[in-house]
Amino acid sequence: MSDTRSPTPSWHERAEKLAIDGRAFIDGFRVEARRGARFDCISPVDGRKLAEVARCDEADADAAVTASRAAFEDRRWAGMAPAKRKRILIRFADLMLQNRDELALLETLDMGKPIRYSLAVDVQQAQNCIRWYGEAVDKIYDQVAPTADDSLALITREPVGVVAAVVPWNYPMLMAAWKIAPALAAGNSVILKPSEKAPLSALRLAELALEAGVPPGVFNVLPGYGNEVGSALALHMDVDCIGFTGSTRVGKQILQMAGQSNLKRAWTELGGKSANIVCADCPDLDAAVESAIGSIYFNQGESCNAPSRLFVEASIKDAFLEKALALMPRYAPGDPLDAATVMGAIVDPIQMKTVLGYIEEGKAGGARLLAGGNAVRQDSGGLFIEPTLFDGVEADMRIAREEIFGPVLSVLSFTDLDEAVRQANATPYGLAAGVWTADMSRAIRASRALRAGTVHVNQYDNDDITVPFGGYKQSGNGRDKSLHAFDKYTELKTTWIRIG
Repeated sequence: MSDTRSPTPSWHERAEKLAIDGRAFIDGFRVEARRGARFDCISPVDGRKLAEVARCDEADADAAVTASRAAFEDRRWAGMAPAKRKRILIRFADLMLQNRDELALLETLDMGKPIRYSLAVDVQQAQNCIRWYGEAVDKIYDQVAPTADDSLALITREPVGVVAAVVPWNYPMLMAAWKIAPALAAGNSVILKPSEKAPLSALRLAELALEAGVPPGVFNVLPGYGNEVGSALALHMDVDCIGFTGSTRVGKQILQMAGQSNLKRAWTELGGKSANIVCADCPDLDAAVESAIGSIYFNQGESCNAPSRLFVEASIKDAFLEKALALMPRYAPGDPLDAATVMGAIVDPIQMKTVLGYIEEGKAGGARLLAGGNAVRQDSGGLFIEPTLFDGVEADMRIAREEIFGPVLSVLSFTDLDEAVRQANATPYGLAAGVWTADMSRAIRASRALRAGTVHVNQYDNDDITVPFGGYKQSGNGRDKSLHAFDKYTELKTTWIRIG
């Protein structure tokens, strides 16, 4: 008996049928920007125009803040029993899974990452984040202080109020989830401002949240430009807290605007120039090579914690590079809508120009280009750069000092681990680091000395929602993920009660 079932449509076929609504989301409704402005959302996959998106500004920020404040003050969400908020957030996560293909397709078309990772990483981890904070909210207890018998001192955790969340384009859905999940779970009202380079999945999330039961006004989404609607939120006198993930340059501006306005809480997760140190006694050289190459080229190198500086002990550097070069063809850019592709497109022409400029800078500065360095697949209409590897890099070169945010790896050699750690720390950033050695005493000493929010030992980029993520120095303040994230979106209140 023949199989009469229709074949599953290809991702290209699904993309052709995708209906995209680019309007903002305020107080439970899709709305145009107050002044009617729009901007074109262009796919880096093939240059197609995906949608016209609302270009929100100060007027829209005022409307969203007004809706958020009203929702917070009447306690339609903050006053809801934690167990009920839990059920709604879990329903939200369930709806994300039910709509996983649509969300993944929006993510891939919008910022260029391979569809396989939009599905397996971005949608999966984002819904898990929403679910985890939903599960956590009715398991966090307040405290009673150990006071004298004539007093009762209660220490309670309360939502901070109206939270603005400004997120980047490299992991649009996941970075949104890291912000909105703990903020919503704690009872806040949230205004999400996605990057203008990748706003589409955030807008769809707002609809799913409403469908799940999040009340109108509690979760709003304002697409638009950072210097327009982003600044309006950072300067707004009725926003109580702002969480930002993005560049260090913009993070500094966010902090300044928070101070200029109402001294709102400002939490920033910023740039990185992470160091990955491989010692000669590395317990598994093949694993170290796989990890180093896979971690820098994952997501086209557009990751704040990407290990873009690779320190390899001199005695094993040739063997390491031989193995690394053999892996490079695996990361050749391909069609992001092909399920076999592992490296996709660069997000937009501006970022493409920036990355290619750093590659030219590396060549001009004396680094040896061993692989890649070129724009490819130009006939596709998309934006693609080969995975690029430089050897002979010196610590003072720009490609070793500045965040490139693209598929570019700089290899430096060392003979003394202490010196490698010193060079690893000689940067304004401190987001992540790695060290590979079979000597656990050396590993512990190095990890203690490395000034980074996360230090990986004999692996790189392991991740779980249960552990905090954030950086030292100019990589930001505060922590996303884990129960520690609640510290950003809650106030601690002490209530003294006299007895007798």
